Amino acid sequence: MSQNDAMHHDDLEKSGEALIEFIKSSKAESVLRGVQEKLQEFFDHHIKTKKTTTELLNDLVHAEEVVGQKLLDLERQKSQMAQEIKMIEQEVQRSLSKSQILDSEQEFLQKELERLRDTEQEIQTLQQEVDEDTTEVIPSAIYIAQLYFKVTKIKLEVDTEPHILRGAHYGADVVTPVNIDTSTRSPCEISDDLWSLVNTEW
Repeated sequence: MSQNDAMHHDDLEKSGEALIEFIKSSKAESVLRGVQEKLQEFFDHHIKTKKTTTELLNDLVHAEEVVGQKLLDLERQKSQMAQEIKMIEQEVQRSLSKSQILDSEQEFLQKELERLRDTEQEIQTLQQEVDEDTTEVIPSAIYIAQLYFKVTKIKLEVDTEPHILRGAHYGADVVTPVNIDTSTRSPCEISDDLWSLVNTEW
């Protein structure tokens, strides 16, 4: 009970007591009993109302505490959910970046594969052409070289520098080496040098 309520209660009691004394002095007992009953009912109603008000205030404070706690919980959940959403968005962005990189690499590899297939086809075509040329040229070249050796007894090396003519003349008694720099000699001079090694006696 607060101080104001106590003072109010004391005032009521004093007023009631004064009223009772007044009634006794006027010898109105029946009226006094009625007033006492009304006064008691008033006090009982006052106490009941105060108790109810206190309970309502306590319930209101408790409800405010519960609602406040729920709001704090919801705020924490909201913050946690926002962080999870941000993490998911970052993961999605990384996945999209990886997907774009993979798409670019796949496109590059596809183009490279097509280029290699085209190159392979060109090589096969060239190989067929070379095989055809080799089939036609090599036998005739071998025949000419063998015929040239039988006539001149000169055997030339094939794995030499482009401007070097190297080999040997196989005479009856001696082998004469051949080493001519074609860049410094004319075709006529080279021919004369080679024919000079050939035995003209039949």
